[in-house]
Amino acid sequence: MNHIGTLTEKSLHAGLKTYLAQDGDEFECKLGRYVIDIKRGDVLLEIQTRNFSKIRRKLENLVEKYTVRLIYPIAEIKWIVKWEELDKLDIGEPLSRRKSPKKGKLFDVFRELVYIPHLIDHPNFTLEILLTHQEEIRVNDGQGSWRRKGWSLHDHRLLEVVAHHKFTGLTDFAALLPADLPEAFTTKDLRKSLKITPATAQKTAYALREMGVITQVGKRGNAYLYSRNVR
Repeated sequence: MNHIGTLTEKSLHAGLKTYLAQDGDEFECKLGRYVIDIKRGDVLLEIQTRNFSKIRRKLENLVEKYTVRLIYPIAEIKWIVKWEELDKLDIGEPLSRRKSPKKGKLFDVFRELVYIPHLIDHPNFTLEILLTHQEEIRVNDGQGSWRRKGWSLHDHRLLEVVAHHKFTGLTDFAALLPADLPEAFTTKDLRKSLKITPATAQKTAYALREMGVITQVGKRGNAYLYSRNVR
């Protein structure tokens, strides 16, 4: 296995690269104007821990010539760990460690899929979602947001990968829609059936429509109606 370069990476990205690594992989491989996280034979693995808009153009170009697997982690469980000073990080004990009340769900990925719905059915593209347990490292440096009372969000660390979900085309996404949805449904129906937030329901409907998984068929009052286009 080639050396895994992690010196300039955030911990979560580096941890995922180590988790995914297999014998024979090439890391931080230069391919044209791009640097690829992991090159496994003819398959390119790209790890994206944040906004898909930042990697959209790269993915669009790569899938025209290569098989691309996009890896995206969602924190199903997150621990918030507070350190008094950055230079004391990992030396001694943190000030506190508590479990966040927020729990990530598979459907959170739709907040990002709104940026790349056109790639989902490309024959060279696969999306793999990893449900994880993570630590969020905060430091009391006075430079963080007022919501965190000055505590800065310093890093995220991978603790464990608890589930894999792989999507290779439209039918995989169509399978996410609950069987009890009415023939014509609204985003409110999605929200209730999937137990997701209104914002996530809106983004889910938008992404699925742009993929071609669902079709807009009319309105009910001010709400758009959708029906399944792929089963």
